Amino acid sequence: MSRTAGRGPRRLIRWWRRRSLRARLTVIAATAIAVSVFVAFQVASELLAWQLRDTVEEQLRADARVLAANAERAGPARVELPPYPGSGRLVRVILPDGSIRTPAGQPVLPPVSENAGRVARGTSADLLESNGGDEEGYAIYTLRAGDGAVQVARAVDDGPVNQFGFGMLLIGLLCVAGGALVGRTVARTGLAPIDRLTSAAVRVAHTRELDADIPDEGGGEIRRLIQSINDMLAALRDSRQAQRLLAEDAAHELKTPLTSLRLNVELLIRLDRRGTLDSALPAESRTRLLNDLGAQVAELSTLVAELTDLARGDVSDESTEVLDFADVVVAAATRAESRMPDIEVALDVTSVWVNGRPAALERAVLNLIDNAGKWSPADQPVQVRLRTEGESVVLEVDDGGPGIDAADIPRLFDRFYRADSARGLPGSGLGLSIVQRVVDAHAGRATVARSARGGALLRVVLPAAAPPTPIARPTTGEDTATS
Repeated sequence: MSRTAGRGPRRLIRWWRRRSLRARLTVIAATAIAVSVFVAFQVASELLAWQLRDTVEEQLRADARVLAANAERAGPARVELPPYPGSGRLVRVILPDGSIRTPAGQPVLPPVSENAGRVARGTSADLLESNGGDEEGYAIYTLRAGDGAVQVARAVDDGPVNQFGFGMLLIGLLCVAGGALVGRTVARTGLAPIDRLTSAAVRVAHTRELDADIPDEGGGEIRRLIQSINDMLAALRDSRQAQRLLAEDAAHELKTPLTSLRLNVELLIRLDRRGTLDSALPAESRTRLLNDLGAQVAELSTLVAELTDLARGDVSDESTEVLDFADVVVAAATRAESRMPDIEVALDVTSVWVNGRPAALERAVLNLIDNAGKWSPADQPVQVRLRTEGESVVLEVDDGGPGIDAADIPRLFDRFYRADSARGLPGSGLGLSIVQRVVDAHAGRATVARSARGGALLRVVLPAAAPPTPIARPTTGEDTATS
């Protein structure tokens, strides 16, 4: 039985959830008005019935006092009772022996109750009671008069209350219908921006076009929703534009080394097929050509690795940890010296702690040192300094080169950007862009300035972290005592 009883509410809930928001608002508005009309009808009906009863009671008491005064002067048995006029009040006199007197032609009232008999015997002064059957009821007021009592009665008429209830029912139905129409109109008007948002979302999904902004209208929650959707579309447009630029720049950057590599390989293949490889290319030329091929393959490998790393969108999958940034800088400098044996890296570092990703930070430092190594003369070492300033960690990479032109500084960290003076140097133009992304991911900032030696001074500022608390290790004696 309990399982069967629980199906009804669940079905109702499922039905309600399947309705549209417009239908829900219409039903809620109509229901609210219906409940309001029902409550108003109940209250008004009770007030009307109470007012009618109070009026009838006051009239009965007034008529009873007049009749009682006459009965006290003439006596209950001899008081004059005019014939019943056919409508209006009904009267009755209760004599001391319990008999009754009524006007001629008056309808028969219900029998005298026991409580009314007590009033006639003097036990009680007066009594108001309702007495009636299924078809007709009376409000009867009994008042002591002389050695008997008088009764004044009026038929209880529910007609005014019933008429009022019928009128309220009609008004309620009209209000419910009007409320449903008003609710539907309000829902249609209020949800019009939602409909436009839906249409815009459907249009974007079908056409893949992100250029059409939704008009900013309405207020409150609707305006914030529209602004959020427009911000999302703008972010999607920026993301698509960045992807397009990345693809175009990658294709452009890959074209030159691929073309050179293809020409050199075709030359070797053509000479080998003719059997003139040894005669056409002396050992020295062949070695130079193979070295060029190796350099081009290495350049392509570096470019592909940087493109892959840059296109991933995040710094890496590794988790952050509190680490000594000096260890990262030393490791990056060691790698840089192994890759560029002709370049000397002068370190001036102190132990500083940051919260970051070790591999990503090492890649950023390595790119900074690689960039500085391209410009530093053979007799000028790349100076790497690491220190703390307040609550920040400052890394500076200083080269002894010619410096960076002021016009190139704003675009130095852009993808694939290379100054005119750097066109003849190896590189893809992605190294400093990766540095910028790693620094941004660590809530830091990267800047460029002119060093005291006249070269470029690349500076990275990161938030400092508190060093980890050393773990206290028990002494041998404590171990023995504990065990």
